[in-house]
Amino acid sequence: MSDSVLSPEEVGRLWFERMWDRREIHLIRELLHENAVGHLEGGERVVGHDAFESFQEEFVEAIPDIRLKINKLLAGDTDVCIHWNATGTHSGAGFGCNATGCELCFQGVTWLRVENGKITEGWDFWNMDRLMRKMSGDAVGV
Repeated sequence: MSDSVLSPEEVGRLWFERMWDRREIHLIRELLHENAVGHLEGGERVVGHDAFESFQEEFVEAIPDIRLKINKLLAGDTDVCIHWNATGTHSGAGFGCNATGCELCFQGVTWLRVENGKITEGWDFWNMDRLMRKMSGDAVGV
């Protein structure tokens, strides 16, 4: 990445297209402020690099072939909102669920606050409860 400060749109694209979709994990520390707060579905919060790395690792452990696509992105001076779609196979044991082999397709919205080219706070809006039920074998069609 260059030495110039990234815009919220650039940060959002890198976060989804490279960190999540291509698994360029080093971008967590490059794009996420060390004290960033993530507000996840279910009321869970993650704070800082280590906590987010653990969350991302567990997610990819459960769905190793996860692919994320940006459907729509809206950006302003300090915020970027991304509507995304994810697909993958539940072939790992992350989140305390044994692999089911289920094909998954889900979508959500992530709102990121970006200051000086770093994510300082983020909010995820998607049906994580339904996804967890599907991965535990309790839900039909995610």
